[in-house]
Amino acid sequence: MAAPRRRAKPRRQPAVLAVVAVLALVAVILVVVTRVGGSDRPAGSSDSAAGPGTSASDASTPSASPTPPPRPRRAQCRELSYQAALATSDDSTPISCALPHTAMTIAVEALPRDTAGTLLPTTTVRSRARVAATCRREAAAFLGGTAEERELSMLQVVWFVPTPAQIEAGADWFRCDLIALRAEARLLPLTGRLRDVIAGDGAARYAMCGTAAPGTTGFSRVVCSGPHRWRAISIVPLADAAGAQGRYPGQDVVRERGQEPCQNAGQDAADDPLDFQWGYEWPTAEQWSAGQTYGICWIPA
Repeated sequence: MAAPRRRAKPRRQPAVLAVVAVLALVAVILVVVTRVGGSDRPAGSSDSAAGPGTSASDASTPSASPTPPPRPRRAQCRELSYQAALATSDDSTPISCALPHTAMTIAVEALPRDTAGTLLPTTTVRSRARVAATCRREAAAFLGGTAEERELSMLQVVWFVPTPAQIEAGADWFRCDLIALRAEARLLPLTGRLRDVIAGDGAARYAMCGTAAPGTTGFSRVVCSGPHRWRAISIVPLADAAGAQGRYPGQDVVRERGQEPCQNAGQDAADDPLDFQWGYEWPTAEQWSAGQTYGICWIPA
């Protein structure tokens, strides 16, 4: 019997690119502006600016409040650039979804408020977490499929809040938009039916691949419909390693936890179970704080 062929050395260095972190770390900044109406003149003082026949009280009447901007609606499409997708706010004009577009609104929700009904500034961790959790939940329901299938796609959700001026005018919503990455810092036009796309036949259209083995020079995530050399095949959940506090367990822990699962996944996917390659990309602390509490298993395409 011929001697078994040696398995190729696994690739086990972390990838530098953090697609999820880039999008999930979009800082949602909300400034609450309090407008004070009325006059601050001392009682009984005269108003030299008031013309003949005009009382001081008439001259100090505040102007009408500005009109709130139109509330976004679900299923509106927009042509956003990559940089625009990272912005805190977006007031671009919706376009027909029949035209080329890179973003589609999948949810519009009310901004978080405290128990007294006051808007919470979304610079706080609590408010940002509530906005992010809502949009991720909406994206999961919209895309369908399993959590693993969604994480292995290049589809992402981003969110926008009104500008300070819009908030002052009465805007109290935030918007969840679906986008897709073609490659690093490049958006992919959205095509076809998107609702339940992960659960259906359209998942391959947005599948995640790589330009090289994870952790090697030249690696970046790209959509599988473009040129690629490696393919993401499964994820390794790591949240339980964080304990009750959910803090990043440390690089040594997340690196070690994925070795055996990814080796097994590579072996299962190989034509020859005695000669195969596999790769493991574990999350950085930054990616972890952005919500990527899992590693990714890769194989040559």
